[in-house]
Amino acid sequence: MTSIHLVLLSENATSTPWDLGQVFSCPPKVKAISTLISENLSTNPADAWLFWDSGLGRPDKQLLLTLLGTASDCWHAGLALGLEGKPEMIDFAAPTWMLNRDPDSSIEATSWRLSLRACLIRTEVLSQLGGPSAAFESLEAAGLELGFRYIRKGAFIRHVPSLLGANIDKPKVDISLNDQLLFIKFCFGEKWLRWAALRGCLTRFAKPVELIRAWRHAHRQAQPEESLPFRRAEYALLQPVSGKVSVLIPTLRRYPYLRVVLDQLRSQTAQPLEILVVDQSPLAERDPELEKEFTDLPVRWFYLDQAGQCSSRNFGIQKSVGEFILFLDDDDEIEPDLIQGHLEALARYQTDISNGVAVEMGAGELPSDFRFARISDVFPTNNTLIRKSILCKSGLFDLAYDHGQRADHDLGMRLYLQGENLVINPETKVLHHHAPMGGLREHGARVNTYASSRSQLFAVQLPTVSDLYLCERYFSTRQILERMWIDVLGTFIIKGSIWKQMIKAVIATLSLPRSIQITRQRAETARLMLVEFPKIPDCDWEVD
Repeated sequence: MTSIHLVLLSENATSTPWDLGQVFSCPPKVKAISTLISENLSTNPADAWLFWDSGLGRPDKQLLLTLLGTASDCWHAGLALGLEGKPEMIDFAAPTWMLNRDPDSSIEATSWRLSLRACLIRTEVLSQLGGPSAAFESLEAAGLELGFRYIRKGAFIRHVPSLLGANIDKPKVDISLNDQLLFIKFCFGEKWLRWAALRGCLTRFAKPVELIRAWRHAHRQAQPEESLPFRRAEYALLQPVSGKVSVLIPTLRRYPYLRVVLDQLRSQTAQPLEILVVDQSPLAERDPELEKEFTDLPVRWFYLDQAGQCSSRNFGIQKSVGEFILFLDDDDEIEPDLIQGHLEALARYQTDISNGVAVEMGAGELPSDFRFARISDVFPTNNTLIRKSILCKSGLFDLAYDHGQRADHDLGMRLYLQGENLVINPETKVLHHHAPMGGLREHGARVNTYASSRSQLFAVQLPTVSDLYLCERYFSTRQILERMWIDVLGTFIIKGSIWKQMIKAVIATLSLPRSIQITRQRAETARLMLVEFPKIPDCDWEVD
């Protein structure tokens, strides 16, 4: 039988009928909760722990058992308990991070803004990633840091407003400067603590004296030891997975690369239902022999005279007949079990979206946070499998990005905000070549990348118009302004010797007025785009 220990948060010692496990009465204080967990976690085994404010009435036992039967690891009602947008100072460190934009508090969705007043956590998560830090003054700030730690380290977290039942008024939550800056330090590090304090002064977020005092308080606190990624218990799938998969590959002047990925699709352990190649190469450059080379594959060839990444993908989606869409780039190389791995991820994580990872040619090892399964804050259209019917709720790709970056991020944002569970699965990898011709390079995009700006003295990466258009769609004016300042700050950063860093700083200083001017001009262009866009086509197929 599933066991759940109940931690009843109340100023006075109290109890409640509970037949799923033990009941622990605890004051709603961070130190008290932290002590209780450390003293009882290993000695009182259970499947999960429920932290519950006694003022919220009785928890719904059947709902809790149902939640534990899903693939997630932590459930809470933080957004419904007033934690939307908290702590405000996160906007000085990660203003336009996808998961910093909250879904509607009335729906079940991914959210790291966890409240310990209504929170169910699997014991294995508490054991591996720890409980709330006793360094925080308030329960709310401790819950926010806990949720941020969990989601960054691989725990699947869901906001479930039905945990609260009906007739619960959303409280007003204020978090102290001490706790806000401590959150920044624990989650982002000392450098971002200094930057957040500086921006807080410059924007009059609080009085300078108060900010300095809060900065000193956070600075004195020891940085917690970095947690290892969450190791989810592996289990064998009870039956073979299958699905009708349409592979969608837009292509533009990249036939040598396209031949490679089509050849590799021949050896897939789970064969696709169809492969849709949407060719946008100029008429004079098209290869009439290409179709004859792959007659053994279920390839459907389409030709568009006007190139565009969004219009070509939307076209292919509308023409597809599969239950799932696998997005690939024409300059990907794939392993034989790519499709099988994506289908298994959907079954294992009980989701409709599997985001794979891309090993970039010449970029070295994958970043550490792309080496374990976690909630995704990206939507890579060079390696993602999605249930096609989900796109009917979100709409297809926004044509505003047809010749610019962030089309995939925009679609991912809409999927996340409607409550879908996006999961990065590091076992499904592709090798991405970043071909020197074709693709977005045909439209002048991706001239300077993050990697080049951090390695070359004169390479500068500033937000593009499409970057800022995405920000305008989903974030506040203040968040966009902070994003632009962070990007300008990035022009001073380079990897290498101290001399190289000093030269970069001089160049960036001399270029600063120009960098600010360019960023402002692009921001104005992005705002004007809102007159014409978004243009998001609906699906024109029937969903079973």
